[in-house]
Amino acid sequence: MKASKGRRADGPKGLRAGAEDVLRVVRRIVGVPDYEAYVAHVRAHHPDEEPLSQSAFIEKCWDEKYSRPGTRCC
Repeated sequence: MKASKGRRADGPKGLRAGAEDVLRVVRRIVGVPDYEAYVAHVRAHHPDEEPLSQSAFIEKCWDEKYSRPGTRCC
């Protein structure tokens, strides 16, 4: 069975890819940084730089997010 245009194929791989897409969107909504996208960006646009480790990347993102006064209500 072929997938219709713009939709993923049926089966476990299609379901997994769909679930990963949903998770990526939810993470963006709640502000969780996307490490895989960061690594892909660094490799594509800054090939001479080594990407941060995942823990260092997340720590940097949280520091940047919460270091700006007036961006939170509480």
